[in-house]
Amino acid sequence: MTALGQSPPGADPPQQTSASQNHLNDARDEARRALDVVRHELLIERNEQGHWEGELAASALSTATAISAFTAVLLSDQTAKTTTDQHNDLPHLISRGIAYLQQQQNDDGGFGDTDRSHSNIATSYLAVAASTLAEKIGRPGLSEQSLKRLNAYIERAGKLDGLRRRYGKDKTFVVPIMNNLAIAGLISWDQVPALPFEAAVFPQSLYRFLSMPVVSYAIPALVAIGQARHLLGRKTWFPLRVIRNLSINPTLKVLRRMQPESGGYLEATPLTAFVVMSLAATGRTSLSVVQEGLKFLRDSMRDEGSWPIDTNLATWVTSLSMHALACDPEDDRSWCDEALIRWHLSCQHLKPHPFTGARPGGWGWTDLSGAVPDSDDTPAAILALLLSKPSCSAELNAEIDQATLLAGRWLLQLQNRNGGWPTFCRGWGKLPFDRSSTDLTAHAMRALQQLAPDASLRSHKAVQQGIRFLDRQQQTDGSWNPLWFGNQDRDDESNPIYGTAKVLMASQLPPAAQQLAAEFLIKNQNPDGGWGGGNSMVEKLARASENQAPDESSAHTLIPEGLISSVEETALAVDALATVILRLRDKSQQEYRSDVSAKGFETAERSRPPETNSLETSGFAWHPGDDSETQALLAAILSGVTFLVQSVDDRRHRISWPIGFYFAKLWYHERLYPSIFTAAALGKFLRCTAPQHDPEWPQ
Repeated sequence: MTALGQSPPGADPPQQTSASQNHLNDARDEARRALDVVRHELLIERNEQGHWEGELAASALSTATAISAFTAVLLSDQTAKTTTDQHNDLPHLISRGIAYLQQQQNDDGGFGDTDRSHSNIATSYLAVAASTLAEKIGRPGLSEQSLKRLNAYIERAGKLDGLRRRYGKDKTFVVPIMNNLAIAGLISWDQVPALPFEAAVFPQSLYRFLSMPVVSYAIPALVAIGQARHLLGRKTWFPLRVIRNLSINPTLKVLRRMQPESGGYLEATPLTAFVVMSLAATGRTSLSVVQEGLKFLRDSMRDEGSWPIDTNLATWVTSLSMHALACDPEDDRSWCDEALIRWHLSCQHLKPHPFTGARPGGWGWTDLSGAVPDSDDTPAAILALLLSKPSCSAELNAEIDQATLLAGRWLLQLQNRNGGWPTFCRGWGKLPFDRSSTDLTAHAMRALQQLAPDASLRSHKAVQQGIRFLDRQQQTDGSWNPLWFGNQDRDDESNPIYGTAKVLMASQLPPAAQQLAAEFLIKNQNPDGGWGGGNSMVEKLARASENQAPDESSAHTLIPEGLISSVEETALAVDALATVILRLRDKSQQEYRSDVSAKGFETAERSRPPETNSLETSGFAWHPGDDSETQALLAAILSGVTFLVQSVDDRRHRISWPIGFYFAKLWYHERLYPSIFTAAALGKFLRCTAPQHDPEWPQ
């Protein structure tokens, strides 16, 4: 392993040479050209309202659950011998969904969450259930040959034992899948674990003390599935049975109160579908919860017969896009108008949230009613809005200051005792997706540090606690594992490239931790010059390229032989390493200014190395050979930039990669991620290698 501060094999020596300077200048020219392309494409992605909406991947998992929800409703109608025009369209929608699923089966017989995902036992089981239920209402399911291959995959994956192994102690997703299988008649209701739905009658502030078997965002599933199992499974202990019987109506009221205006819980098809199918299985399709859920599912269906994992990530991708564009040192903020800022401000939640009980001040991932404020979208919004202030009026700046200060206080209230930040709710620490996480903690710290000048916030202690949390979570190899993003080609599906990059972008980390993290990224750079990805890249990207609609690309996407890295992970690694160089420049400039202050300008100039003693008091000229500590960083960054530029030329940045977990190991990919991350990385590279450094630009 090459230590940070030493030149890697084949790298330029620390002394500045005209050849290395020319190489750097050429790389900057190529980065500028690629960045102009990506900026143009990103800017034209804005919708009519002036913000970004993006597009989440179509999901076989979501599609299967929606089909099951529709069929459960029709089966309930058949059992009750009722006819209603309200449900006449469902058979047609089910057939369209099955036709989509038929096209998504992988070569191994299983189904993955998206068209670029590996097969997994969860989605494969859901596809079997959807096909079985479709046949129960007289509609064709998957073909006989497809079902034969699918059942063989499920057998190889360990069947129900394999499903349980995938999720461990977390029942958030394994119980809904088994519930779906029971509705389809594929397993007994007695095999479905009972859920303590009666606990939902308690105030939300007490949920964290009740040892819930599901994560904080899954309370609707807890109620609906728990009731279905209670009513259809074997009878439980008599006193508990009485308590649960008495809890049915009160918890149904909780379910209705938590349902957003759109009808979709979290704007998520799977969660909403599980609620609908569970209530329908017990003959309660007339409930407003079911009817509103059905409306959401109908509205969410896409033209090709699929459903995405969630409606959209509009607030999230808008925050990321704004930050990415502002990374460009030549950005003039011409894209940042009052309409965009006011839309972004309007996404802030200003009332206690009915889903989690969250206090006012946070942002969720979308402007739609099903969003829930969380500790990733909130700091992203803070950082984006603060970067937009130079282009805003004094009146609008005052509104931004007020909104971001409120958001900062919201983040401080969410911090866990261990110093880290969870996603939604403070104190839910027993299950993976409720624990403090490294990526969210780093993001919250970045936002709070930008708000730090406001004395009323008093965030210094919180940031220090966050630093200690991150220090404890750093692996011995220097990496951090994130919560919400994964790598499907790794055996454990973790993504230390994403996690390390995100944490490394947080300032005020101890120098030793930063150095170890940078060394980890340098060591784990792939032979193709990028990061992340895996052996499935070439095959799955090539297939995705073949399936692109004609209007999606004016040129054919090129997939080079030997490709391993993903655009998204490479861009994040370049962004993080470039941030380290910016900090080195800040440190060097601060030391120089201190030297000038203590010794005077002429004495300070004479003490500088020969290649840097042409400094002027008005600026800070930097050369990549100023010190050996930048050499390993710069070599890695240049290789990553070359990969990104080639990706733009080959149009691989137009095909997103499934690096995202939605929750409970549900994969997705977002169409704008590669463009957003690439724009941020190339802009940061141009900043960190610019002749004149702007120390006032917030990293």
